[in-house]
Amino acid sequence: MARQTWKIPADFILGAAASAWQTEGWAGKRPTQDSYLDMWYKNDPHVWHNGYGPAVATDFYNRYKEDIHHMKEIGLTHYRTSINWSRFLIDYETAEVDEVYAGYIDDVINELIASGVEPMICLEHYEIPAVLMEKYGGWGSKHVIDLFAAYAKKVFERYGDRVKYWFTFNEPIVPQTRIFLDAIRYPYEQNTKKWMQWNFNKALATAKCVRLFHARKSDCLEGAKIGVILNPEVTYARSSAPHDQKAARIYDLFFNRVFLDPSIKGAYPDELIELLVKHDILFDHDEAELDIIKQHTVDFAGINLYYPRRVKAPSRQWNDSTPFHPAYYYEYFELPGRKMNPFRGWEIYPQIVYDMAMRLKHEYGNIEWLIAENGMGVEHEERFKNEEGVIQDDYRIDFISAHLREAMKGIADGANCKGYMLWAFTDNVSPMNAFKNRYGLVEIRLEDNRSRALKKSACFYRDIIKNRQFETEEFRYK
Repeated sequence: MARQTWKIPADFILGAAASAWQTEGWAGKRPTQDSYLDMWYKNDPHVWHNGYGPAVATDFYNRYKEDIHHMKEIGLTHYRTSINWSRFLIDYETAEVDEVYAGYIDDVINELIASGVEPMICLEHYEIPAVLMEKYGGWGSKHVIDLFAAYAKKVFERYGDRVKYWFTFNEPIVPQTRIFLDAIRYPYEQNTKKWMQWNFNKALATAKCVRLFHARKSDCLEGAKIGVILNPEVTYARSSAPHDQKAARIYDLFFNRVFLDPSIKGAYPDELIELLVKHDILFDHDEAELDIIKQHTVDFAGINLYYPRRVKAPSRQWNDSTPFHPAYYYEYFELPGRKMNPFRGWEIYPQIVYDMAMRLKHEYGNIEWLIAENGMGVEHEERFKNEEGVIQDDYRIDFISAHLREAMKGIADGANCKGYMLWAFTDNVSPMNAFKNRYGLVEIRLEDNRSRALKKSACFYRDIIKNRQFETEEFRYK
C-alpha cells in the first residue's frame, strides 16, 4: 500500500500524559496522605505485577528535572499530569495546604514552562484521599464533593497564573466500575447503586469546579479553560439487527453518555434515567444539583481512546438473584479477523478516533476537544533492543501514525480536535499491571535504578513535532 503524507496544523498539540500517582512515588509523603491507590496497594500488593506499585513508581518526585529535560529533547508541546489531592493537603476538611508538596508542584510547573513545555493539570486521577474513602465512602458522599471543590479552589489560586488547561477528573467512571460494578479492585464490593451514585457525584463535582473556575477567570491566564477527561468506548453493534442495535445503544447510555451528556450538554439522557428508575439504581439528587450541572458545562473535553467496544444482544438468561448489572442488556462481541494488541487483549481499530470526532461534531455541538490519551502497551519490550540498546518500537510508531491519521481526517471533515496526547511519556505503573505493559516514549530500566532511555518512537515523535507532518501506510503488527 502506498504511503501517504499527512500535514499537522501548526497549532495542533502534540504532547504526552501521565499522572501523579503513577510517576511520583512516595518520597516526601506524610503517613496520613495515602490516596485510594496507596491504600489498595498496601492492602493487596500481591495483585500488582511483580509487586511494583505507587511506592516508588518512576520516582518523578526526585527526577522530574531529568524527565523534563527529555520532554524538551523530544520537543513536546504539552505535558499533562495530575496533582495528587491526597498529598496537596494536610487537612482535607479545612483545605490546609502541604507547602512542601505544593512547592514541588510549583517547581515542576516552572521547570516545564522554562523548557518550553506547556503544563496541563488534572485535579484527580484516582487520587482521592484514603481517609475520605474510609470516613465517608469516597465519591458516594456529597460532602466529599464540597471538599474536592475546596481543594480545587486552593489549586486554582496557586497555579492559575501559569496553567491554561485544567481538567477536573481523568476517566471518572473507571474506579467505581472496577470497585462496585465488576468488583475486581479493592474493596471488591458489587453494588450497582453505589456505582451510579459515584457517577453522578463526580459529574456534579465537575460542574461545581467549573462554576468555581469561571467565577475567578479574571485571575487566570488569558484563554484559560476547564474540562474533564472522559474515556468513552466507541461502541459498535455486531449487526444492523434491532436487538444488536439496542444492545449497543444501552451500553452507550450506561458507559459513555452517563458522563458525556451531563458534562457537555448539561443533562442526562431521558432513556438512561428511565433505565435507572426501572432497575432501582437512580442516584440520589435534587433539582438544585441538576441545575448546577445544567448551568456549568465544561469548556472543552479530553477524550481517552484506546480500543473499540463491540457488543451484541445477550444470548444467556439473566439470573434473577444476581444484582442488576448493565450487562443484562448486552454481551461483548469479538470481531473475527480483528487486529489485536495481544499483551493488553485490546483490539486495534484506529477508526475510533474519526468516529468519535464525528460524534462530538454532530451530537455535542462540535465542542473543542483533544485526544487526552492514546497509546500501546507492550510486554517484554527489551526483546526489541538493537545493538545500541535502543528499543525499536516500530509497532508504537505505526500505532501513533494510524491514530493521528484518523484525527487529521476528522479535522479535514470539520471536527474541532485540537491535539493528541500520547500515553505515556515514560513507562509507568498501571493498576495491577504495574510495569508489565510498557507505554512510554522513554524506557524506565527497573534493573538499572530506574534509569531512562529514549526509544525509537521518541525520535519519531520528535520529528513529527518538528516537521509537522508524518507518513502512514496500512497498519501492521509484528
